[in-house]
Amino acid sequence: MSNVSLTDLHLTTLPEATLSPHRYDIDWLRTLALGLLIVYHVVMSFQPWGYLFGFPQNEQSLVNLWIPMALINVWRIPILFAISGMGVWFALKRRSWQQLLQDRALRILLPFGFGIFFINPIVAYAAMIYYDTDPYYLPGQFHLWFLGNIFVYVLLLLPLLMAIKKWPDNAVLGWLRRLVQLPGGILLFALPLMVEAWLVNPADFVTYAETAHGFWLGLICFLTGFLFVSLQNTFWHALTEVRALAAAFALIMYLVRLFHFQFQGVPNGLIALESMLWMLAILGFGAIYLNRPSRALGYLSTAVYPVYIVHMPVQFLLALVILPLPLGAAFKLLLLLAGTLGGSLLLYEILLKRIRWIRPLFGMKTTPR
Repeated sequence: MSNVSLTDLHLTTLPEATLSPHRYDIDWLRTLALGLLIVYHVVMSFQPWGYLFGFPQNEQSLVNLWIPMALINVWRIPILFAISGMGVWFALKRRSWQQLLQDRALRILLPFGFGIFFINPIVAYAAMIYYDTDPYYLPGQFHLWFLGNIFVYVLLLLPLLMAIKKWPDNAVLGWLRRLVQLPGGILLFALPLMVEAWLVNPADFVTYAETAHGFWLGLICFLTGFLFVSLQNTFWHALTEVRALAAAFALIMYLVRLFHFQFQGVPNGLIALESMLWMLAILGFGAIYLNRPSRALGYLSTAVYPVYIVHMPVQFLLALVILPLPLGAAFKLLLLLAGTLGGSLLLYEILLKRIRWIRPLFGMKTTPR
């Protein structure tokens, strides 16, 4: 077992933080991805079709905001599933399958169920008031839908995940290690996403929530994330090597969507390829620049999950007050964004993190670390 691969030798060229046993970059990217979702949801209230998804819609739209949002849209959910798969790999390093299921039930299933019946009815109530309809109790998944998916993925894939843990030198991982060591070989991980897009053929690739496409795409990304980190240093080296190339091609494909297609009628397979390229670029640059501890990360990585859970009722309730104001749309957007983030953080600080029995309902451990 003393053999050293060429990949291991090349790893000496990477920053020391990149090889850290704890992946601070994954913590950062999870935090930033959930934060981006909050921004995305606020922007939805300023798009002319926001009402179709139940968002309180401002009378004046900010259509040009969709230009940058369309760039984010193709990877915002897939990367969350990939990071979730990575997290399961790290969790399995120190847990049995029973402990993993118990942990995911407490951290994912419990907040998911609580949110359906006690958080999201507030969201639905605010929307009904805004659109002047008779309010009634309406539970639903809403912005928490992907939590249910993640728990199902853990259940479905658990035998495979445990087999990979038990036999880390199996033939499949060996083949994948050789693949990613080829120049650009890691880019071939886009193929499963492209096949899914071709087989399911969704009417709109970025319609993820509670759709068959969202389920299968999420499953693929979840398993891909698990396989990525199962390759360990081989993966991180290949990722950092390809990050600039992936970012360049992803940007080109986005510009083609923008200027040639005007975001209409883009083949799903091309969007799937662009999605994976963005994910590889983001993970690669994150491995170089984000894989170091910080006090801000320690706070935000704990706060972002409960803040995400409560942001939607905070946003919708604030929209009842802010959107009817006789102000410019841009100013109302800033007010709603600042109020949503600030109000959610305030709830976290004064209530959610301080009451022992409330903490598990929002994905936190009973006692702080």
